[in-house]
Amino acid sequence: MSTHDTFTQYVLPTYGRFPIVPEKAKGSYLWDDQGKKYLDFCTGIAVCSIGHCHPKLVSAIQDQAAKLMHCSNLYEIPQQAELAKTIVEDFVQTPGKVFFSNSGAEANEGLIKLARKFGNAKPASNGTPRHEVITFRNSFHGRTMGTLTATGQDSIQNGFAPILPGINYAIYNDLDSVKAQITDKTAAILLEPIQGEGGIFAATKEFLNGLQALCIDHDLLLMLDEVQAGFGRLGHDMAWRAIAPNVKPDAISWAKGMGGGFPIGAFWVSDREISNGVTLSSQLGPRTHGSTYGGNPLGCAASLAVLAEIKNSKLNDNVLAREQQIKEAVAEWNHPAIAEFRGKGLMLGFALNADTMTTAEGVTPALALVLKLTEKGLLTVPAGAETLRWLPALNVTEAEVAQALDLLKQALDELTA
Repeated sequence: MSTHDTFTQYVLPTYGRFPIVPEKAKGSYLWDDQGKKYLDFCTGIAVCSIGHCHPKLVSAIQDQAAKLMHCSNLYEIPQQAELAKTIVEDFVQTPGKVFFSNSGAEANEGLIKLARKFGNAKPASNGTPRHEVITFRNSFHGRTMGTLTATGQDSIQNGFAPILPGINYAIYNDLDSVKAQITDKTAAILLEPIQGEGGIFAATKEFLNGLQALCIDHDLLLMLDEVQAGFGRLGHDMAWRAIAPNVKPDAISWAKGMGGGFPIGAFWVSDREISNGVTLSSQLGPRTHGSTYGGNPLGCAASLAVLAEIKNSKLNDNVLAREQQIKEAVAEWNHPAIAEFRGKGLMLGFALNADTMTTAEGVTPALALVLKLTEKGLLTVPAGAETLRWLPALNVTEAEVAQALDLLKQALDELTA
């Protein structure tokens, strides 16, 4: 039985899978079971942040697996303590505490629970607990019941009614729309500094600063979803600093690239005082939240290796250099099929001019381009119907970027011929 037939018979069809059977990978390249070599600018959707099978990551996993892979969170896991310290001191650089999960959806569920807990600790003036969270249209926060509700896309929510009450949607980069959603029940605002699945739209500096001011005025939490954008993806330790470095978030979620391919997620909560010596981070105490696997020794050892490589090899500098390389090339092309170039760092979007492209019936412009690039040996991923997304490894080389640019231009030329 072929791999395709086995999938069809035994695996739930929750993904529209491309006809590729991965066999091995190294650095920025992946090989399928037929021996075809691909330049990978998808990287597991921003997961393999230091490339495939980086020797330092492989070694960290092997060494830790031979010692201790898992033990209960009822005990003090030294790797977890070290990773939390690294995140707080070297990346967030603001006093706070970290909870470890297995995925971005779990991390965002934790933020939603934090907002509810805060709203109970700081109720409305009539004593009623505040429970509402403002999120944004075209956002993406996960596919659990809580996070699909937080996700402002009907296509994600369809078929799962009734969804979680207490989520209200504003318009991204529109401060007036946020003001209109604030009530005496509002406890927090949750957003991505740059929307990934929604089409690679970055928040403006004015918008993030405006949200900060609203949160201060109305005693709301400002919570940032950096699951796809964090830990160097935008060329900065934290994604929000690439946009509005003076913002001071109350909580941040991560996953994807922080494990380099090993499943791990986390969220950070500020130590700031919320009332009479009580800190925000103290709101999630014993029995309020948990995870069997989150923060186990193996996952933490993997993440420590990844974050050390990002810091020690100064990958933020490489991200910014490669971003500039891509921007300059795209500007020089002035290609009719590219309506707009969006994004920051190595979280980039090519908004496509559908009117210039020839695609098969029922195939979106972004999917048509992804399929064409796959034929040519470049792995990419859509971000909506009309945007191509690039998420290469943070240590991708100048030569690899040049190769990807050449393949992209070839594909665009063929689709617009």
